[in-house]
Amino acid sequence: MFAKQRIQLKTPEQFALMREAGLLVADTLAKLRAAVAPGVSTKDLDELAESNIRAAGGTPNFKGYYGYPATICASVNDQVVHAIPSADQVLAEGDIISIDCGAIIEGWHGDSAITVPVGEVDPALTRMIDVAEDAMWAGIAAAGTGRRLTDISYAIEQVVRAGGQYGIVEGYGGHGIGTEMHQDPHILNYGRPGKGPKLVTGMALAIEPMITMGRADVVELDDQWTVVTADHSLAAHVEHSVALCSDGLWVLTAPDGGRSRLGDLASALATPAL
Repeated sequence: MFAKQRIQLKTPEQFALMREAGLLVADTLAKLRAAVAPGVSTKDLDELAESNIRAAGGTPNFKGYYGYPATICASVNDQVVHAIPSADQVLAEGDIISIDCGAIIEGWHGDSAITVPVGEVDPALTRMIDVAEDAMWAGIAAAGTGRRLTDISYAIEQVVRAGGQYGIVEGYGGHGIGTEMHQDPHILNYGRPGKGPKLVTGMALAIEPMITMGRADVVELDDQWTVVTADHSLAAHVEHSVALCSDGLWVLTAPDGGRSRLGDLASALATPAL
């Protein structure tokens, strides 16, 4: 799977442009999180996202991507990823929704995802979301320069396995990011450590665990986008875009650059937003 990969390395100046895109994505997701409530449709959320991105001078990078018709992916309950927003998909108390969002600033991409409870939810679902987020941060922490790609995969898997009896969706995963939304390398959320390309300064990676309350098996629906769990168990999906800098890690889509979760692993660039 690692043959003939073309991995784009970025300069510090290019990372700064990616940070602008990342902060716009972070701001958009914060507004979407606040808007999630019973009675809100996923189309309402999509319209909010597009308005916010364009008002800031950005371009939604999902819309039109291989024909995708919306600004966000809005995946509810057993929908894992890539669900198309709809006026008919109305959120209800007890649901969970995964929102994947991306934006382009001056040709550079940001990409991030959150899973949000709708009102009061089963505590087991909140726990699953927490495990997914902890696994994401473990994967980010494992992305220190000088290591190997599957060290990220291994770190994610270990946290998920320790967290409970969750399925880890197979085949889908993270990716490189830069002048395109999806670049090499592909990053699975499971696997043995020490394999694949060496992680070096200049890489930018989108790290995104996808876990389920049941089995790992998934099915793509007839719309050729929406991916659902085969056993209809609920799923969580979270994601951040990360820059590998010469002095540490800069989480481009986290408002504080990742410093609160990474500590000394964070780059000096990862200073809290004012």
